[in-house]
Amino acid sequence: MKKIMISYAAYGGGHLSEEKNLKEYIEKNYPDCEVFLFDCMKYINRVIDKVCGSTYSRITTDIPWFWGKIYYHTQEPIFEKILSLSNKLLSYKLGRLLKESNPDIIISTHFFVSHMCSILKQKGKITSTLATVITDFGEDPYNEWTSNHEFIDYIFVAHREIKNNLIEKGIDANKIFDTGIPISDKFLKSYSKTQILEDLGLQEQKKTILFFGGGEMGLGKSKTLHIFEYLVKNFSPIQIIAISGKNESLKNSFEKIVAENHKNQTVKILGFTDRVAEFMAISDLVVTKPGGLTSTEALVSNLPILAINPIPRSRRRKCKFFRTKWCCCLAKEI
Repeated sequence: MKKIMISYAAYGGGHLSEEKNLKEYIEKNYPDCEVFLFDCMKYINRVIDKVCGSTYSRITTDIPWFWGKIYYHTQEPIFEKILSLSNKLLSYKLGRLLKESNPDIIISTHFFVSHMCSILKQKGKITSTLATVITDFGEDPYNEWTSNHEFIDYIFVAHREIKNNLIEKGIDANKIFDTGIPISDKFLKSYSKTQILEDLGLQEQKKTILFFGGGEMGLGKSKTLHIFEYLVKNFSPIQIIAISGKNESLKNSFEKIVAENHKNQTVKILGFTDRVAEFMAISDLVVTKPGGLTSTEALVSNLPILAINPIPRSRRRKCKFFRTKWCCCLAKEI
């Protein structure tokens, strides 16, 4: 039985979902494989993991322009060398674990993990087959994704333009596959719009907006509430499904806004849910941050996207790609 490790760094709500999607697919279609998920950064150093995660969350939510500055400078050679050195140091502990667990295949969905594993393979510390899943739609992905690419066996990308770009950088075309970003097969199923709307207490004749505002790294609470309140106050002919995730404070704020501004409009407020595929199937528009996973799910569901305040560089590149290829709506302010 082959042993497959799906390794990640949980910076951003979508990463763990992507890993679960991969695990679910492999287990369903390859029963002769043993699959397990592994949070690489948390294992290597919990302090570094917590600092990096919380810092990324605060910067991208509260001061996204500053993240754009950071991203721009990290593409310079000196910062690439610093990142490479830090990954070499952090890879020592990871190497001990991989030697003990000895997975046949390591699938990485974060460039930190991918780079560390490639360093270990370069040094002969591991012999596992390495696969990198680039969870970005920008045609020119971060350089960190493909550092040490000679020691990565397979690279999976979101679309053909990324593949062509990587080939131009000198990466072997035979190891690059334009498969798209992994999503659950729930988004490939058919659902009864009438039944779902009835379950939610919504009306079939009204247009439905699916609003995502919660999660670990959402739009930022003040922006989320401002946008949500604007929709509730100014779009009475529509109905809203608002998802607050595990953020109870945000859910309470949503409920308060609805109570204060209700105008012949139906608003269904939900916390964490595993019915996103169903809600996308019956909605007419999704309002969300342009994360790679949510955007992919919306595209598969043939659902137009209103992307709010994309992070400079990273998410704005996604928005540019969506607007060009699928004519989805992009806005900095609502």
